[in-house]
Amino acid sequence: MQTAIPCLFMRGGTSRGPFFLESDLPAETAARDRILLAVMGSPDPRQIDGIGGADPLTSKVAIISPSERPGIDVDYLFLQVWVDRAEVSDAQNCGNILAGVAPFAIERGLVRGCDPVTKVRIFMVNSAQNVVATVQTPGGQPEYQGTARIDGVPGTAAPIPLSFTDTAGSTCGALLPTGRAVDVIDGVEVTCIDNGMPVVIMRASDVHRTGYETRDELDADTELKARIEAIRLKVGPMMNLADVKTQTVPKMILVAPPRDGGVLTTRSFIPHRAHATIGVFAAVSVATACLLPGSPAHSLAVIPAGATKLMLVEHPTGVSPVSMTTEQQDGQTFVTEAAIISTARALFTGHVLVPESL
Repeated sequence: MQTAIPCLFMRGGTSRGPFFLESDLPAETAARDRILLAVMGSPDPRQIDGIGGADPLTSKVAIISPSERPGIDVDYLFLQVWVDRAEVSDAQNCGNILAGVAPFAIERGLVRGCDPVTKVRIFMVNSAQNVVATVQTPGGQPEYQGTARIDGVPGTAAPIPLSFTDTAGSTCGALLPTGRAVDVIDGVEVTCIDNGMPVVIMRASDVHRTGYETRDELDADTELKARIEAIRLKVGPMMNLADVKTQTVPKMILVAPPRDGGVLTTRSFIPHRAHATIGVFAAVSVATACLLPGSPAHSLAVIPAGATKLMLVEHPTGVSPVSMTTEQQDGQTFVTEAAIISTARALFTGHVLVPESL
């Protein structure tokens, strides 16, 4: 005998995973996590006994519920299910999976779709932030076909703009948790920044790499991974994250001059494997760091002019566009709003089966 749990499997941005209504899962955290590990097939490098994709980008879960917060439609909890160990983490957001939250809420009747577009106000439980997602809904139903293209996803789809206004310090308590734009750790200049995702940014050249390596090359580079992990463990307490040995944050990001018309090139670790692209919130944090004079990112960035800047953050498979609205105060540049364009698609709907004993 097995237990059937309603589930909508979706792609959000460059990630995918099962989306659940909170009411369809146990309220008790340990019981919920046991079920999610079984759903995804963890711990196992291939996740052969579940629906996970044997990669951190495809071992993600979204849990959605109606919100009781004023001015908010739904609450969104993101959970990262580890592939190779029995652990479920709520330590971070996922801006890619976020792209699927509004369509899911409409598909499941939590939000009534309007013709031709629907704005869904989302509270991100992991970081206590708000975001507004705009979904194309002709006839009141989510439209997945369209002309928007995001690198890392083949073809095109309907655009889903995501607008943020309160991401600074969402996890670490401050945009610059160390109080400085530059710190030197193990002889390497780094910027510790949190504008939606805690990241540590360093020049690839400072660790004797080009910054243009492939994902496979980076994953095979054990010397580099050991060096940046040593830096990560040291900056964790400095970023108000305490001991990060078993945490998925901060992410580690190598930067290099842009090669394809963007602001700069990135290579991300999440945190122990190289990212195929770059996370949405990580891209926002990197784009923000480009505006900090003296920072490693600023020293390499080609920054667009104007108060509203389209920042194209290059990554191994293309670019992640970030729109940033800025203003000048006392000679300094401050980010007042960040927005990204993502896409999503419902892949299948039905029930996922887990052993009844769980």
